[in-house]
Amino acid sequence: MAACSLTLSSSLPQPKPSFFGSKPSHLSLHSTSFALKSQCFRVSSSSVSISSRPADDLVASLLSKVIKTDGGVSLTTKQHQEVAQVANELNKYCVDEPVKCPLIFGDWDVVYCSNPTSPGGGYRSALGRLFFKTKDMVQAVEAPDSVRNKVSFSVFGFLEGEVSLKGKLKVLDHQWIQVIFQPPELRVGAMDFQYGGESEVKLQITYIDEKIRLGKGSRGSLFVFRRRHGGSTNV
Repeated sequence: MAACSLTLSSSLPQPKPSFFGSKPSHLSLHSTSFALKSQCFRVSSSSVSISSRPADDLVASLLSKVIKTDGGVSLTTKQHQEVAQVANELNKYCVDEPVKCPLIFGDWDVVYCSNPTSPGGGYRSALGRLFFKTKDMVQAVEAPDSVRNKVSFSVFGFLEGEVSLKGKLKVLDHQWIQVIFQPPELRVGAMDFQYGGESEVKLQITYIDEKIRLGKGSRGSLFVFRRRHGGSTNV
């Protein structure tokens, strides 16, 4: 068992999206240098195969609480607390050095954030949701150190668009990572342009397995990522 996390930020006439657990400097994620050595990821199949009954039950419980909640937007305060309690239990099953676990790589749907406007920033605010209907919030982590966050949306229900960030991952210690993002790219219909400046985010990996990844942003926001197996997922 193990865990991870990450984030974004931007805007349409420039609403700034703080993508997936960030610190609003432009977008989000902190940085330090650390070369992700390939040997760190040569983990035996026995150490990667996470099969603890209690953990499996907790994962199923957590997903049942966050799926189809619009990334946590529709949950009450009490329901957010219930999600946090299950996540805290799962933290006990986290491997010692989750940043070295090869399960971190892959495509992930961002299915929950305790601060629902954090993934996507202004696009996900109460005002932004009146104009932008979120379709997908996805994070791709590729070896050795590439991160890409993307929020897909429709404007007024008919004009397709997306905002994305490309970043470089750096390891701080056995649980914490930083990502430095390039300026965000915005596409709406036929328009495609880049705006703003670089951003950074610092995140703690608190649990990871074959199905989910949990992370905490530097400001304490909890993120739940579900491994993506193709196709679009309604968050």
